[in-house]
Amino acid sequence: MRATGDRNGRPRRAIAFDLAVLLGLVALFVANLCLGSVETTPAEVARILAAGPGDTSTAAQVIWQIRLPRAIEAVLLGGALSLSGFLLQTFFANPIADPFVLGVSSGAKLVVAVMMIVVLGAGQVMSPALSVGAAFAGSLLTMGFVLAISRRVRSQSMLIVAGVMVGYICSAVTNFLVAFADDQSIVNLDNWSRGSFSGATWSDVGIVAVAVVGMGAAVFALSKPLGAYQLGEAHAQSVGVNVRTLRMLIVLVSSLLSACVAAFAGPVSFVGIAAPHLARRGVGSSRPLLVTPACFLTGAVFCCGCDLIARTLFSPVELSVSAVTAVFGAPIVIALMLRGRSAR
Repeated sequence: MRATGDRNGRPRRAIAFDLAVLLGLVALFVANLCLGSVETTPAEVARILAAGPGDTSTAAQVIWQIRLPRAIEAVLLGGALSLSGFLLQTFFANPIADPFVLGVSSGAKLVVAVMMIVVLGAGQVMSPALSVGAAFAGSLLTMGFVLAISRRVRSQSMLIVAGVMVGYICSAVTNFLVAFADDQSIVNLDNWSRGSFSGATWSDVGIVAVAVVGMGAAVFALSKPLGAYQLGEAHAQSVGVNVRTLRMLIVLVSSLLSACVAAFAGPVSFVGIAAPHLARRGVGSSRPLLVTPACFLTGAVFCCGCDLIARTLFSPVELSVSAVTAVFGAPIVIALMLRGRSAR
C-alpha cells in the first residue's frame, strides 16, 4: 500500500487504462439497455433515447423506466463501492479491507432491518432518504467498533478477523429481529439483503448521483493528503497534513459511500476489494490522484457487467448481484495476491 514512483510514463499509462475501461463501460452499458426479455438493437436504443421518454411503445417504456435507471444506478453504485474500498484499504493499510469484509455492510443492514421491522412494520415502505440515513448510521456505528478494535489490535490479519466478527454479530442480531417479524417485513428485508439493482427509479438515481458525485469529488480532492498518508502518519504530519482530520474524513466519506450502496442495492460483496486492486494494477501506481478515477471506472464496469449477468444468465430468473460479484471478485483477488507474492 505504499506509494510508488509515478514520474516515468505513469500518467500516460493511467490515461490509457482509463480510456480502455471507459470504452468497456460504454459497451456494457449499451448491452444492459439492449438485452433482456424485450431485446432491442443498439440502433433502436439510440432512436428511443433520441425520441425522449414520451414514446409509449413497449420497448421505449422498458428502456426508459426499467433498464436505463437501473444501468445508471449500477454504474454509480459500483464506482461508489470501489472508492469506499480504496479509502478503507488506504486507511487500514490492508489490501483486503472493504465495507463487506469489515462488517460495515452488515451494520448498515442491521439498522435498516431495525427501521423496517421495529419502527415501520408491515405495509410501510422506507423512503430513499430514510434508507440512506439508516444505512449511514449503521455504517458509522460498525466503523466505530472496528476503529476501537484497531487501537488495541496491531496485527492487520487480526483486525480483519475482528471486522468479520463484528459483521457476524450484526448479522446474528438481524436474524433475531427477523425471527419476531411479520411475513411482509421478512420478505422486504430478504429482497433487500440479497443485493440487487432492480427496482431503480429516476428519483433514486437522482439521490444516488448527488451523493456519489459529491463524495467522489471529495475523494479526488483528498488525493494529495492521501498520497502522503500512504507513506505513514509521521510523513503526512511532516508535510503539513492534519492526520486526525484526514482520518475522520476518510471514515465519513467511505461510510457514506458504502451506506449509499447498502440503501439502494443492499449488501454487495467483493467489489470494494477487487476493483481497487485492478485499478492499481492497471495504472501501475498506488498514487491516489491516478488511482481514484481508475478505481471509480473499474468498479462501475465490474457492477455493470455483473448486473448484466445476474439479469440475463438464467432469464427470466434473476440472480443476486452480490452472488455474481462474489463469483468473479473472489478469484480476481486470489489471483492478484498470488501474483503479488510471486513477484517479490
